[in-house]
Amino acid sequence: MADIFNYTYPSPLAGYEDAPPLPEERAEDGKSYRNPQTGVLSSAYERFPDPLDNGRRGGFDVHVYYFQNNPEQTQYARQLWERIRREFPELRIYTFWDRPIGPHPVAMFEVNLLSPAQFGAFIPWLAIWRGPLSVLVHPNTTEADGGAELPLAERELRNHTQRAIWMGERLPLDVARFRNLGKPGPAAGAGVTEAAGSAA
Repeated sequence: MADIFNYTYPSPLAGYEDAPPLPEERAEDGKSYRNPQTGVLSSAYERFPDPLDNGRRGGFDVHVYYFQNNPEQTQYARQLWERIRREFPELRIYTFWDRPIGPHPVAMFEVNLLSPAQFGAFIPWLAIWRGPLSVLVHPNTTEADGGAELPLAERELRNHTQRAIWMGERLPLDVARFRNLGKPGPAAGAGVTEAAGSAA
């Protein structure tokens, strides 16, 4: 579990300090607020906000977990893996692992989301089609995380804990593995990343 007090949080209103007060007027439904329109959509529709990775790694990893000793879950996960490859051929999808790997406590497969459009299409779809499986959605951040240069181990730990999004039951990750990332030695970060992609 992440300790929320280990991190700093910039104000969500940074850049809006001199904006006029928001109106109190309600929309037609009588419940929601009427927001001032600018005629311009947020850039977050087109590009992940900093410090999310807009490069080759992508802004988010999605880990779909299944209990490898449960035949029904294994079958469902395998079918879901195939369905994703057929319905979303543009998404990057990795090995269907039959055992725990890296910090992940049970078998899983991973999908990368490279754009807000992919995130917006895939995550709602997966909320329905994940069935009995748990899903971890975690961000990938760049070195300049919040304006500070953070070591890989620190970024990965935060991305997999404090910034994580879960669907279904939350599973405990072996976060001790992140402490070895970037350290010399044969076991440093072993199993956390694949040669061809990310298992983290």
